[in-house]
Amino acid sequence: MAKYKYKLESADDSLKKDKEFVLAAVKEDGYALKYAHDSLKKDKDVVLAAVKKWGYALEYADDSLKKDKEVVLAAVNDITEALYLVDDSFKKDKEFILAAVKKDGYALKYAHDSLKKDKEVVGIAVKEDDFAFQFAHDSLAKDKDFILAAVKQNSYVLVYAVDSLKKDKEVVLAAVKQDGRALQFAHDSLKKDKELVLAAVKQDGRALEYADGSLKKDKEVVLTAVKHMGEALYDADDSLKKDKEVVLAAVKQYGYSLKHAHDSLKKDKEVVLAAVKNDGEALQFVHDSLKKDKEVVLAAKHVIY
Repeated sequence: MAKYKYKLESADDSLKKDKEFVLAAVKEDGYALKYAHDSLKKDKDVVLAAVKKWGYALEYADDSLKKDKEVVLAAVNDITEALYLVDDSFKKDKEFILAAVKKDGYALKYAHDSLKKDKEVVGIAVKEDDFAFQFAHDSLAKDKDFILAAVKQNSYVLVYAVDSLKKDKEVVLAAVKQDGRALQFAHDSLKKDKELVLAAVKQDGRALEYADGSLKKDKEVVLTAVKHMGEALYDADDSLKKDKEVVLAAVKQYGYSLKHAHDSLKKDKEVVLAAVKNDGEALQFVHDSLKKDKEVVLAAKHVIY
């Protein structure tokens, strides 16, 4: 409950000029700065209190304080989007923008164009935010050295790279080693590359989804994927959903993946036991003949309950 019975906007002029009253109001709600007397919108104590509470309150500060580094930093520390309100001089200030993108990579959106080309600034921004690279200068999307370094920190950068770099095995390999699912952004030609796909599924079995169909039939690739993440069995070729070694590996890692096994293996007691011991909920996918098997049911109950 607010301390004050009425908000600053309904106060008379004498209270809107009263620093003590206004300070108390903006500490409760930074938006209250909008209703303060103009003289207090120039008062650094009042404005600092307001922007610390709500960064967007910077909009109501006097222009002189939109150029004050302490005030602006306080606003941006609360809400990065407050950067659109700051004086243009800050958008060109590398030290200031570096501090902003270290906190929130999305702040790159508001940087001056000269800093959107700056590899240090952009590198930090994309490390902090998957989507920050969309604000970088186009020249960096063509820069192999930069992209190579960037995908090692944030594989999502590959989305924004030029097509020639999405075909570059060195770049894509670095990306999938950071996050296997980056395989989805690679050129189709590399989704057929077994070495690269193996690296992707070792990092994240779910990357199998993005592999070429020929490699979804490759037992080494699929085994690697399901050992890392059993649910990858869903994306395996049907021929391998009948393969007991593959399915056993999958259900040992994630029992629920029994759902995606061939029906013949849902009757296999060794496979079924491995599945329900890992996840009792897998019992729902077991063939009816084994749902009456005491050993299977007890193994499942042990996990469920």
